[in-house]
Amino acid sequence: MGQDVLIRIEPVKDQAGLKQFVRVPINIYRLDPAWVPPLLVERLHSFSLKNPYFEHARWKCWMAYRGTIPVGRISAQIDELHLARYDSPTGFFGSLEAEDSEEIFHALFETAETWLRSEGMKVVQGPFNLSINQECGLLVQGYDDPPMVMMGHARPYYKKHVEAYGYQKVQDMLAYRLGIDFSLPSGVARFLKKAKESVKIRPLRRKHLQEELAIIKEIYEEAWAENWGFLPFTEAEFADLGQQLKLLVEDDFVQIAEVNGIPSAMLVAFPNVHEVIHDLQGRLWPLGWLKILWRLKVRYPTTGRVALMGVRRQFQSSPMGALMAYGMIEAVRKAGLRKHIQQVELSWILENNKRMRHILESLGAKSYKKYRLYEKSFQ
Repeated sequence: MGQDVLIRIEPVKDQAGLKQFVRVPINIYRLDPAWVPPLLVERLHSFSLKNPYFEHARWKCWMAYRGTIPVGRISAQIDELHLARYDSPTGFFGSLEAEDSEEIFHALFETAETWLRSEGMKVVQGPFNLSINQECGLLVQGYDDPPMVMMGHARPYYKKHVEAYGYQKVQDMLAYRLGIDFSLPSGVARFLKKAKESVKIRPLRRKHLQEELAIIKEIYEEAWAENWGFLPFTEAEFADLGQQLKLLVEDDFVQIAEVNGIPSAMLVAFPNVHEVIHDLQGRLWPLGWLKILWRLKVRYPTTGRVALMGVRRQFQSSPMGALMAYGMIEAVRKAGLRKHIQQVELSWILENNKRMRHILESLGAKSYKKYRLYEKSFQ
């Protein structure tokens, strides 16, 4: 009799169950040197009603047990904003973690899909933790490098089990790595100097934070509106992101490009706080907070991540759009040098975004991780 015969799936019903749910990855990744344990309090917050995502979405989550031992987990979400925007009965799966077992993956997917069907969904996509504006995609390339802040990780066998259950690739997203000692192409540097009268690259004005956040949100939504799966942030969701910016990000890690005084492009970079928390095992107490504050002040991370970047639609596919992108990247490079950052990740970039990929590759950036989104239609 195989060990997976006794696998059972149980819904998470209360706070105690949710605490178990967020701790499942600890056992799955215990022998993976690349994994960075997320802060448990942050994970609990993201799955609580305090997360503004749940103002427009509903979800369920389940855990797989072998006897009394948790061996896997999954969530299923239905986003009313996605249903309204795309007029498609599509639900999502996420938070997928499990031991290397076909039976466990099968049981988890069967449970999540049964609930989505019962809610009228005919297509399922994922993984999304919990939405496209949070962690998304299954890591399918680049397992040996630790994940950057707000990016996911996975074991190599996940891909096999997801695809064995009938899920097919719908979109790939790339993460690029770039040493901060790069130089702009000579022609770009010359054009930036010539354009300095009409193009201004400036950092975040913290004294006007709400106004600046509104600018970033507006540019992001215009720039990304035609991208696959795009959903605009709600005001509450962007305010939540703004809190992270306020706490973690230096002013010059946010750059806004203005054309003749009109904000036309933006870039947001984060220090890679995974360097700061990697050895805390997800715990803030008793000394976790002190360690984080001390390290951010005394031993600043040597890596960072460009997490948001966008150019207004009128400048996309134009030399001016590329010029603003190069200018903002150069400004953040100089900011990173002042903080002794050595390397940045630019993620995520849709595989078919050839314009941005060309800009990054012209600077010497290399694609080193790939995240995959899957889709499955119900019969």
